[in-house]
Amino acid sequence: MVESQQSHNMLISLLGELANTSLKLWEVPAEASAKLINFSENATYLVSSSKGYRSILRIHRENYHTKLAIASEIAWTRALNKESEVETPNIIPGRDNQDIQQGKVDGLKINRYMVMFEYVEGEEPNEEQDLVGPFEELGEISAKTHIHSIGWNRPNYFERLEWNIDAFFGSKPIWGKWQDAPAMEKPVLKLLIQQEDLIVKRIKKFGMGCGKFGLIHADMRLANLLIHEGKTRLIDFDDCGIGWFLYDFAAGISFMEDNPTVETLKDAWVRGYRNVSSLSNEEEKEIDTFIMLRRMALLAWIGSHSDTDLAKEQGPEFTKVSGELAEKFMIKMG
Repeated sequence: MVESQQSHNMLISLLGELANTSLKLWEVPAEASAKLINFSENATYLVSSSKGYRSILRIHRENYHTKLAIASEIAWTRALNKESEVETPNIIPGRDNQDIQQGKVDGLKINRYMVMFEYVEGEEPNEEQDLVGPFEELGEISAKTHIHSIGWNRPNYFERLEWNIDAFFGSKPIWGKWQDAPAMEKPVLKLLIQQEDLIVKRIKKFGMGCGKFGLIHADMRLANLLIHEGKTRLIDFDDCGIGWFLYDFAAGISFMEDNPTVETLKDAWVRGYRNVSSLSNEEEKEIDTFIMLRRMALLAWIGSHSDTDLAKEQGPEFTKVSGELAEKFMIKMG
């Protein structure tokens, strides 16, 4: 076993220990236990007991969000639940009535922030099914979050990441450099450098004016929608921050940008969005630019998260296909 795999397995073990030893911080049944259900930016656990109790525990990764940033995420989700038609899981405060808890076990370098959420019944839309309906609803949900974002009076402590050009292509991009993606061969590298130039040029022209740029979910993938008995909830606001509203559609088709149904899904999303709010022809035309911006962000993410199952699943093929998509994008938009 290579050293990186050993380190990954050790980290998973330590986080599992932290999750289970920290349950006493919340009012959960004494016999409850935490089981890892997802490891990506954060470690997410299903907390359950034999008597039917269920909740979701998130252990935040180190040095990604500050405590104020996490508090800001919580403030927005609570405001959405209270002031809009967008439903998100409620936060479960700890025994001390604080939303954010901290904990550490031997072997972890620093204390980790932890937040517990109510368990929400539901299933995410399946990529194998007809996604036109889900994407039209996703367009409506996007519009509702954007309307709330524009009108919301943020708390004075508000602090979130800004998904601007520097966040993707600057000297210290949030997810790392897209050039570090696996199997980045010279022909693909050349295409992607040219695509970056075109994306930056188009987005600068598009601008950051009112109604285009604000507080967004930033990870509105199908995996972050839970549908139950006709009701859809939006989950996982961990990447929410200040960015372009159109980026929310681009995030919605993450890892499926080469799917032949994307144009149909885009039309459905736009239709849903316009059921709730205005979207100009200029904005609709620029969606393709944000799709490729997101694709390059995902290249960076895979390169900097090589130990995650999702990165391993995508592998070198993701880089190769990204080059093919870049070539098509530059022919269409260049």
